[in-house]
Amino acid sequence: MSSTLPQLILLPGLAGNADLWRETLAVLPAKWRATVGTAHQRHATLPEMAATLLAEHPGEVVLCGTSMGGMLAIEAWRQAPERIRGLALLGSSARPDTPSLIKLRENAIQRFAQGELREVITGNVPFAFDESRLNDAKLTTRYVEQVVGEGADQLIRQNRAVMARVNSRPDLPHIQCPALILCGENDQLTPLDHSQEMARAIPHAQLHVLPRCGHMLTLEQPLLVGGLLLEWLKRLEKELR
Repeated sequence: MSSTLPQLILLPGLAGNADLWRETLAVLPAKWRATVGTAHQRHATLPEMAATLLAEHPGEVVLCGTSMGGMLAIEAWRQAPERIRGLALLGSSARPDTPSLIKLRENAIQRFAQGELREVITGNVPFAFDESRLNDAKLTTRYVEQVVGEGADQLIRQNRAVMARVNSRPDLPHIQCPALILCGENDQLTPLDHSQEMARAIPHAQLHVLPRCGHMLTLEQPLLVGGLLLEWLKRLEKELR
């Protein structure tokens, strides 16, 4: 094993960018060479995103994805399992979209195309955050402005990518690298049972449930997320050495 650790790639969720990982990046040791992936901003499907991610970051990698980023991480593992040395899946899911969820996304896409992006995302705040965070105007405004800043085209393309994703549940027992799974106890968008399902199916998975937290883990509980990720990386480093 090389003395150089695999590079840690942080993968945002829908219409996310590096701001989602601001506090996390601040605590990560330089030896992991952490960077935020951007392939999701440039492609229309998860397989295309994963192929670009793997091409732009050669060699062994550790992938840490939140929501859609976790789905992208699993897709990258599916394409190159020998290169993925660890998976951290935050508020994510291995399930395909249900017909009712696809209908909700289609309705949102229509509104995005009609210029109602800000209205849709503002209305999504109570579903994205734990109720204890809803009075934190600074936090919720940060979320809304980040998504609105990415633009309607990004949200339309990425929602369609998520809608078209495959069912990854049959693949989970074949994931042999260490896995960290985090979920907010009150996540309404990818509820806890999605994470529990992944934790049961992946052989070397650890599950942590974050109290007073919804779907936006890295915004709502950045210190707790950073601490759990650091602990996991320390254990992973020992295994990789």
